Amino acid sequence: MDNAVAAAEERSEKKIWSVIGASSAGTLIEWYDFYIFASLSVFLSKHFFPSDKEGGELLKTLATFAIGFVVRPFGALFFGRIGDIIGRKYTFLVTLILMGGATFAIGCIPSFHTIGWAAPALLIILRLLQGLALGGEYGGAATYVAEHSPDGKRGFYTSFIQTTATLGLFMSLGVIMICQANLPKATFEDWGWRIPFWLSLILVVFSYLIRKRMSESPLFAHAKKVGKTSANPLKESFMNPENRRVVLIALFGATMGQGVVWYTGQFQSLFFLQTVLNVDKLLANQIIAVSLLIATPFFVFFGWLSDRIGRKPIIMTGCFLAVVLYMPIYHAMAAAANYNPAMPKAPAHDPNVGLIISLVVGLVILVTMVYGPIAAFLVELFPTKIRYTSMSLPYHIGNGVFGGMVPFLFLEINKQTKDPYSGFWYPIVVALITFVIGSFLIKEKRDVKMWDEEMAAS
Repeated sequence: MDNAVAAAEERSEKKIWSVIGASSAGTLIEWYDFYIFASLSVFLSKHFFPSDKEGGELLKTLATFAIGFVVRPFGALFFGRIGDIIGRKYTFLVTLILMGGATFAIGCIPSFHTIGWAAPALLIILRLLQGLALGGEYGGAATYVAEHSPDGKRGFYTSFIQTTATLGLFMSLGVIMICQANLPKATFEDWGWRIPFWLSLILVVFSYLIRKRMSESPLFAHAKKVGKTSANPLKESFMNPENRRVVLIALFGATMGQGVVWYTGQFQSLFFLQTVLNVDKLLANQIIAVSLLIATPFFVFFGWLSDRIGRKPIIMTGCFLAVVLYMPIYHAMAAAANYNPAMPKAPAHDPNVGLIISLVVGLVILVTMVYGPIAAFLVELFPTKIRYTSMSLPYHIGNGVFGGMVPFLFLEINKQTKDPYSGFWYPIVVALITFVIGSFLIKEKRDVKMWDEEMAAS
């Protein structure tokens, strides 16, 4: 009997790792597709918008980048509804194809000099499709893994999905650096920057073939079998006063702050190095890539730790530390790059690369604190029949709207104030609000038993 139990546990362990592998591969590629846009924003601004002496073309590109975030909640609603009615597997196969197709097409758009204003118009349309696809992808992947995970290990297992956003950024930087290293600078700036977008087509086909072999989530399959899926998940998620209250607490007490910490710690550090401190673009990419590689294991560590001490204390601590440390860290980064405010356009001279990497690693560790446990935190808040829809909306508003606006608002605030650090007050204030709301209103649910809840509902 003991041998049979041990064999069953071994099969279950193998299955969860295959689920994580298949889910993570697809989600990683979707994040790569979504973030390659930001990693190449400097080049996109030159090719798809008319030149502007004030740097307006970059601002327009960042606004287009932000559009992809703003539309993510609509993707969460649309695909979340499909995922709660039809199934998790089918939905994130569709989002994968939509994202991959839009990314490949961005690499094929002729420049502004060739087709005029049709170029930015097409770029915006494809960016919207990217945002819609990602709005449906994350909730599906996180829910799918969580619904396969045993109680007591949900934070640990879902944390592997959490690494995919950072690894997607890392992969985008890696592909760009490989292209830059193997192409003359003029060639890369002319058309070589398109290669990372074209590569998406190969990655998506590979991931689709892996995901196609996956089975449906056991919790959802059971709910569907006994006729307990929702006929109208949007109505049940947001018209029910109690569920709506939980959605709002999740948004303002967790994902809003998590979103700004994520983008300020990773994207904004790259943007700050390249456009404010004027560090060589290739060197800046290398600094961020090394920092991400060093800090990424902490996603899994904090996911594991959240199974033991709870999701709430880790996320709230990360938000609080961001409030306290952002200004000192970014000032130290400027000093390490020998930034001279009197000569803001001067290239960085002999930057202290080791110190800058250490500072960026610190920023990314704050990201891992707020992001590592967030998937487990969100899925535990809602019942199976509306989980995909309910968890996706606060996540994508927090990340897509509040987080996604960080680069654009940073540039705009700095432009208005003429202060290279003033843009950081936006994420600091948002993270502080989340810390206060979350500390008082979030209830810890790491001990929830999802199968028991589902059986009781049946």
